[in-house]
Amino acid sequence: MTTIYDVARLAGVSPKTVSRVLNNDVPVKEATREAVEQAIQTLGYIPSSAARALRSQRSGLIGVIMGVADENMQQTDVHGGLPEMFLTQGAQQIAAQMGKTLMIADCGGDSKRVPDLIRQFQQYRAEGIICVSESHQKIRLPFQPNCPVVLLNCFDDAGTPAILPDDENNQRRLTERLIANGHQRIAYITLPTNIVATQQRLQGYRAALWNAGLVVDNALIATGYTDRSNKIDDLWAALNNIMRQPEKPTVICCGNDEMAMRVYGMLRVQGVKIPEEMSIAGFDDHRQIAETLYPALTTVELPYVKMGKRAAELLLQLIHNKQPENIPLQAERIMGEVAWRESVLTRAILP
Repeated sequence: MTTIYDVARLAGVSPKTVSRVLNNDVPVKEATREAVEQAIQTLGYIPSSAARALRSQRSGLIGVIMGVADENMQQTDVHGGLPEMFLTQGAQQIAAQMGKTLMIADCGGDSKRVPDLIRQFQQYRAEGIICVSESHQKIRLPFQPNCPVVLLNCFDDAGTPAILPDDENNQRRLTERLIANGHQRIAYITLPTNIVATQQRLQGYRAALWNAGLVVDNALIATGYTDRSNKIDDLWAALNNIMRQPEKPTVICCGNDEMAMRVYGMLRVQGVKIPEEMSIAGFDDHRQIAETLYPALTTVELPYVKMGKRAAELLLQLIHNKQPENIPLQAERIMGEVAWRESVLTRAILP
């Protein structure tokens, strides 16, 4: 195996000079640097990351635990996207820019695996850990690691720094946009009521109606999925309950884009035209659904990539012992963009 001494002999310099070139910590003459770099390339020398970590006290590694969950929550898909993939993708982009490498492990929603994964990351001298959840929820870390931790798409009662979607304001802004386009009878078919996102989105929906001076008609609010199994019968019951109201809504907000896709089919079975007879809005901006549906689905972004980027930025600040004003004492919430498409009809706005 090629060593630093082999590189030094070929370049005609001392091993210490090779080390200076590799670490870029002391000025080296350009000709000397070129000779060392050429020798490294010729010999195919690969520096020992372990040795460099011992010298610098920095491993360059960040641990990512995916699938972190409330130990009492059944892990079943309730969304239309692949949140953990996009959350991690955002973190990866920032880590790469800063010369860090992600070590990724998936606990698959089994909270009993988290302690061992934390210990394994610590054995590899991870500089920090990001805990990623597939859905916005409260979790509990088994113990506090001896390195900085940031929670991503989840939070705890211990005040661990957390990055979350701004579910309340995202739903509020979508509903405000519907109102601005002439809709006053706005129905909402929700995800299960026992999940955090549903409660926050309902608050945003109601706030938009109140702020516009509109009545919140509880008859237009129905639970599309009563649990995380996404039963189609539950969604049929919710839709039928809304559609049989004496004064029908002009638009239906759905808990996510996957639900909206189902509602498209259900309404068409009943002969209801979208958006001419009923407008539809989703939540997630899962583009494989939203842009494939006809007409294309109006929805609001769950900003997973942005959240992942912000989590990595925050973790790196904590790793380097920086405590600027923008490190949140509480969870930091990230807003998404409203994606306005053809599934919502603009109606005449009454004076």
